[in-house]
Amino acid sequence: MPSPSKITCMEDFRRLAQRRVPRMFYDYADSGSWTEGTYRSNETDFHKLKFRQRVAVDIETRTHRSSMIGIDVAMPVAIAPTGLTGMQHADGEILGAKAAEKFGIPFTLSTMSICSIEDIAAHTHKPFWFQLYVMRDRDFIERLINRAKAANCSALVLTLDLQVLGQRHKDIKNGLSTPPRPTFANLVNLATKPSWCLGMLGTKRRSFGNIVGHAKGVGDLSSLSSWTAEQFDPALSWKDIEWIKKCWGGKLILKGIMDAEDARLAVDSGADALVVSNHGGRQLDGAPSSISALPAIAHAVGKEIEVWMDGGIRSGQDVLKAIALGAKGTMIGRSFLYSLGAMGEAGVTRCLQMIANELDITMGFCGHTDIHNIDRSILLNGDIFDRR
Repeated sequence: MPSPSKITCMEDFRRLAQRRVPRMFYDYADSGSWTEGTYRSNETDFHKLKFRQRVAVDIETRTHRSSMIGIDVAMPVAIAPTGLTGMQHADGEILGAKAAEKFGIPFTLSTMSICSIEDIAAHTHKPFWFQLYVMRDRDFIERLINRAKAANCSALVLTLDLQVLGQRHKDIKNGLSTPPRPTFANLVNLATKPSWCLGMLGTKRRSFGNIVGHAKGVGDLSSLSSWTAEQFDPALSWKDIEWIKKCWGGKLILKGIMDAEDARLAVDSGADALVVSNHGGRQLDGAPSSISALPAIAHAVGKEIEVWMDGGIRSGQDVLKAIALGAKGTMIGRSFLYSLGAMGEAGVTRCLQMIANELDITMGFCGHTDIHNIDRSILLNGDIFDRR
């Protein structure tokens, strides 16, 4: 295993994670729906944007400190909510939250996490964010929100684009279900991942900590499958968002916005921020990339709501491009999972260091010293994605 200091790019982490993490869980993180076209375009569309390099500009003192919904952040990046994170590495959500807290950026815990809300609160000192999926069982949702309040979560991230589940071929082929099925092929693959297995043997957190023992009729993993199959709510509407906002009473972030009309509805809902996101290409295959959808949405809402962007970010340069096209902040999912799966907390820390360093140096090459002054003028082709 190389030292974290020898890791130079996210691809290094991806390859290490692929070697260390069991195939069914690695593929769960590193896959998209159907043809995976949208998943791939999330990354490749960033490459179409070209920087405008400037020289002989005083760039000695640079800062990429910013704020997201009024919270000071070391850089305009938050860790996105990711399901089954504790299956990429034992106690994965706890390790990710600790790394984010030490670095000075927000961490978001998923409803479908392995470690519970209470686990994260017990291992961190600063408030974190909680991501909510809307289930048919509104009583469970209300209790989940109250648990997030009790844990002193400072924002609720409401994911809107999982009313139905996009088909991911790799999950079907690997037998990844809720709970995962121990097929012969999976057991053989597990035998090749000794460090992962040792880590999982050393923790008691191997279930869905926010659900098992909390949802009605779900006392163990065997009863979880039928519950999850019927609980995601296709009837979710803006009226439900109004109810959730009232129940929560704090900062609300709406994730999964890909259309300017929906962005306007997000403004009308009174949310504090929206996240331009196609769920990492895991839901509607054939949808545009997040970065290509960003300019039109940012243009449609102006300064009425904070606009963030999630999907395909693999470097600090990607963060800078998103800021240039109108994002106030960004979120990272797979970059976080690759680094966590590869090296645990030390990997996540190194991931954040790399993103911050790339962001800082690229900003300097573009002749800027303050992240707040970044706009599309740093790009040679900033109008490549239509704003209409």
